[in-house]
Amino acid sequence: MSTPAEAAAQLIYPPNVQANSSLTAVKFLASCFAGAAAGILALENWAGFALFLFSTLFTSACIYTINCHGKPAKFIQGGLFELVNPGQDNAFTFVLVWTLFYGAL
Repeated sequence: MSTPAEAAAQLIYPPNVQANSSLTAVKFLASCFAGAAAGILALENWAGFALFLFSTLFTSACIYTINCHGKPAKFIQGGLFELVNPGQDNAFTFVLVWTLFYGAL
């Protein structure tokens, strides 16, 4: 007999899970571009983080509609929560690129 967690893991289609690396790359690049935009626009404090939040939600909405066809649980193991979650790496990347472009200009 399988546990409920194993049964839930079997419902996820393996080719969709393999495509998650490209989704991760899209979210990473979106945070890089948002950081560059925040630095070029010379945003400070909460305005820059608001841009990051908007960028994360916009990217997640695009992935939700285009790639996941409205069913993120079929493609991503965490479902909608994992799709919207910016991730620690993306947040740090945003701040790094933001400060780089802000300081360069």
